[in-house]
Amino acid sequence: MNQKRQNNRFYSLYTDGASHGNPGESGAGIVLVAPDGSIIVQKSVYLGKKTNNEAEYLALIWGLKTACQHGIKKLYIYMDAQLVVNHLKGIYKVKAENLKALHHEVKELLRQFCYEIYHIKREKNKLADKLANLAIKGS
Repeated sequence: MNQKRQNNRFYSLYTDGASHGNPGESGAGIVLVAPDGSIIVQKSVYLGKKTNNEAEYLALIWGLKTACQHGIKKLYIYMDAQLVVNHLKGIYKVKAENLKALHHEVKELLRQFCYEIYHIKREKNKLADKLANLAIKGS
């Protein structure tokens, strides 16, 4: 496929944050998928002691930074964290003080992309969930 046509297609980013306790030991899972369906990045990141919502935001931050590092400009973003998705769509206001700076960082990162964000069911996000939990187990 020629490069110009490839650049017009969207990549898919799946992210998940996990916290064992709330707050507790936390991890992020990131899966970046090319337009042809091939996985180009899958990674686990240990986050330390965080709440579940902090872990979800941090997973998205890591995912967006990873997409930037790969020169990606068009993203479909899939998360099972409905609160975070609704914050980013402007459906819910960010009220929790511990999430405001993370929300701001995500919004700044998103300025670099043409994107759409979707809430998906947990069972559609199994690989990112597995990676997030592996990050905690490996800490």
